[in-house]
Amino acid sequence: MTINWHPRRAYLAKLLLIVGDVLAVGLSALLGRLANWAYDQNTWTEAFISWWSDPQALIRLPLLAGLTVLMVVWFWLQGHYSKRIPFWDETKQSIRVVLLLAVFDAMLMFLGKWSFSRLWLVGTWTMLLVLLPLMRARMKKWLLRMGVWQLPTVILGTGDNAREAYAALRSEPLMGIDVVAFMSPVSPGLEERDLPAPLVELGADPMAVIRRMKPPHIVVALNAGELYAQQKLLQDLSLHDADLNVIPSIRGLPLLGMEMTHFFSHETLMLSVRNNLARPIHRLVKRVFDVVVAGLALLALSPVFAWLSWRIWREDGAPVFFRQERVGRDGVRFVCYKFRTMVKDAEARLAAWEKENPQLMAEYRANNFKLKDDPRVLPVGKWIRRYSLDELPQLFNVMRGEMSLVGPRPLLARELGDYGDALPFYQEARPGITGLWQISGRSDTTFLARANLDTWYVRNWSLWYDVVILIRTVKVVFAREGAY
Repeated sequence: MTINWHPRRAYLAKLLLIVGDVLAVGLSALLGRLANWAYDQNTWTEAFISWWSDPQALIRLPLLAGLTVLMVVWFWLQGHYSKRIPFWDETKQSIRVVLLLAVFDAMLMFLGKWSFSRLWLVGTWTMLLVLLPLMRARMKKWLLRMGVWQLPTVILGTGDNAREAYAALRSEPLMGIDVVAFMSPVSPGLEERDLPAPLVELGADPMAVIRRMKPPHIVVALNAGELYAQQKLLQDLSLHDADLNVIPSIRGLPLLGMEMTHFFSHETLMLSVRNNLARPIHRLVKRVFDVVVAGLALLALSPVFAWLSWRIWREDGAPVFFRQERVGRDGVRFVCYKFRTMVKDAEARLAAWEKENPQLMAEYRANNFKLKDDPRVLPVGKWIRRYSLDELPQLFNVMRGEMSLVGPRPLLARELGDYGDALPFYQEARPGITGLWQISGRSDTTFLARANLDTWYVRNWSLWYDVVILIRTVKVVFAREGAY
């Protein structure tokens, strides 16, 4: 197998990504004038056209151009135009750079004692925080359609770790990593041959096969035992590929924030594992974030609360809220609030169905205690569920300290036994209004997958991940993916 790929594609992709970043800065500077237009009550011409002839523009524009060059160089050194970085990790790095440059910009203008619009400065950098990730995503999608961002990749390995690596790489399409084949250093078994991409056996002379393939990128995803057996091959590959990626088989460890320690003159690597949610300072940060965001959300959504309460009351009377006991952190029971979406005698109807429709009940239990086209749901309840508005009253649970904005879904007492070995991780965190389960298929996800996602979240918690999950939840809700 020979892979058709030319380095000029990479150069073109770098150039266009840089152009996209520069355009994002220019557009942010233009839209940043909106604050001046609104606050100073200028006309459109004064705010966006004639202003550019003002003497302060002679200072601001060259300075902004210089900061743009600095930003591009910074991103270049971080590998944003060449390395394949997952979208949210790249966005996190980009936000840090933009915030540092914004502070540097303000410091220069203050120390220089130049007359400048503070509104425009704040507006420009605020807009860039939003526009830069959006422009990057749009540019990469365009590059993928052009066929210049795809990076043909070969995975070394055929076992469980290789399959997991393939799934992880496929989950980040903007990275442009196109897995075209798997390579096996040994003769694989029948199960290992059932792979989502062609299999290439390396045989007695692996490097000769690899050179004939001419792959631009190799990802090593061997199982733990295979790594030791293939040390010679890995050494040869590191000479062949300067940007060799290795995905080790270390499932079950909290990867986020893990620190690596190298020992001089020894081929020994020590990993320092940290349990973030076990640290008091991290729990405090998460709690402050929950209270601030939940409080603001309650104020902003108060009209929605009033309207939904009126609709439910008009269709089926009181009560408007559905109260149910759930199990929280450390196994403490609490009353979880939701907007009522079912008829009042829903539990009685469920008990009757258990005797009359065993097939229906089997589907109900297998599907995480949910049914498509559930006849117990009120007309307005179907709409509420479709957009997950039934969860909004749980903001009160967040304010009371019983729940968090992001975390494992709150369990019923009857579900504790089904959680298995993941239960201790569930009890370590406050249950959340949203979480990885909701953005990973929601009602279409099995209970076991839900438990695994909750475990991953607790092991790898960070405030940034909470922000990412909240953003992705909004996208999933409006896309109405998997909710019923």
